[in-house]
Amino acid sequence: MPRISAATCLAFAMALAPAVAHAVEPPAPAERKQLVIISFDGAHDNKLWEKSLEMGKRTGARFTYFLSCTFLMTRAEGGKTYQAPGHKAARSNVGFAQSREEIQARVRHIWAAHEAGHDIGSHACGHFDGKGWSTADWKLEFSAFNIALAGAWKAAGIPGEEPKGWADFATHGIKGFRAPYLSLSDGLLPALKQDGFTYDASLVTKGPGWPSDADGLPRFGLPLIPEGPQQRRVIGMDYNLFVRHSMGIENKKDSAVFEERTLDAYRKAFQKEYDRNRIPLQLGFHFVEMNGGAYWRALDRFLTETCGKPDVACVSYAEALPIIAKQKKADRSAF
Repeated sequence: MPRISAATCLAFAMALAPAVAHAVEPPAPAERKQLVIISFDGAHDNKLWEKSLEMGKRTGARFTYFLSCTFLMTRAEGGKTYQAPGHKAARSNVGFAQSREEIQARVRHIWAAHEAGHDIGSHACGHFDGKGWSTADWKLEFSAFNIALAGAWKAAGIPGEEPKGWADFATHGIKGFRAPYLSLSDGLLPALKQDGFTYDASLVTKGPGWPSDADGLPRFGLPLIPEGPQQRRVIGMDYNLFVRHSMGIENKKDSAVFEERTLDAYRKAFQKEYDRNRIPLQLGFHFVEMNGGAYWRALDRFLTETCGKPDVACVSYAEALPIIAKQKKADRSAF
């Protein structure tokens, strides 16, 4: 489970001042798509790979999977070569694959997702907090990710099954990044630019927002959205809802209650943007079903009722970028 500092928890959970009661909102621009961007961090559990791919196929949504690369190696084999900056070799905050068979299923899921039009991004390797990392440290972690992805079929013990396009995908197909713990350092942006990433999704924003421009690199932020009886804002991510609802302690007994609260928050956050400025709505998830699967069930219901609405596009970050660029060109006043 991703850890989070007390200061970050406070920032995520803080209440924001309500909008002016009589403010007049502009009508929704008819020519602008309402984007819904769903992402998954970690991308390891093979059963959840299957569930998410089926959900995407059924609802028409395309996702971004931020992959942690230690799940492409066992500790006994790949752990010998992976060493995160400032840590001992063969260390990982999220563990490693338990077997070659597990890696086999995972690489097949990654390739299936790629072929289905989903976006595979980097979540670095061992899920370490990089708040103190230099540019060189980040580049070392990116290099470890690239090596692990390129050699994944060999690490799985099935090099002969490697798809023809895998090498090109591993070299050129990973364009997005999300920092573990959403933890940044001054060295991250230069490293992202030097390594050819086309977007970063590691920020948090007060509400749904357009990507900011950081020296030419688009940076997306997960929004704080109103939730619960008091409509206090919380980051739009399953883990933060898990902490809000049950203090981060698994509670299956109240799973249905948490599901309804979550779905209500997603619906309201979406409707506000859909009816007004149509700013993209970003929601984040992990490959862990917390509180009895409440947040994944809410996601499934939300996508089922939302992705087919007029002028709605449930897209990955990679797909969102050109759509946003086109909309920005057509209507610069809104950005």
